[in-house]
Parts: sequence; structure tokens; C-alpha cells
Amino acid sequence: MKVVEFPKVVPQEKLEVRFGAKLRQIRNEKDISQEALADKAGLTRSYIGRIDRGRINVSLATLYKLAEALEISPKELLP
Repeated sequence: MKVVEFPKVVPQEKLEVRFGAKLRQIRNEKDISQEALADKAGLTRSYIGRIDRGRINVSLATLYKLAEALEISPKELLP
């Protein structure tokens, strides 16, 4: 039996880092601090900081919370 392997589109770690960079870019463009974003999204400032640094793989629910807090479409946060 032949095993078929599918190539990874983006390594997981890089995806988290790219997502964090995108979040930080949008947050900075809108002049929103980590603390202000955390308050609007119902998250903690330290959690936002870990996302910014690419240390967390966010859930779909968190993606939507962040998008709503930033008043953008969730797809705009995707790297």
C-alpha cells in the first residue's frame, strides 16, 4: 500500500507568527493598545500579547472576537 503525503501549506509555527504580526499591524494602524483590544474582545492583555508574538494558535471563536473588536471582517486577520 502506498502512503500519500500532502505537503504542508505553511508550517504551524510560521502561521501563528504571521497571524500575530497581522493582528499587531491592524491594531497599530487603528491605534488600539493591547489592553484596549483585550477589553473590547473580552480577553486579557497578556493573551493579546502572546497572540501578537505568535505564541498562541487562536480558536475560531477568538478570531471572531478579535475581528468584531477591531470592527473588521475575520478574513482581514488571516495572514
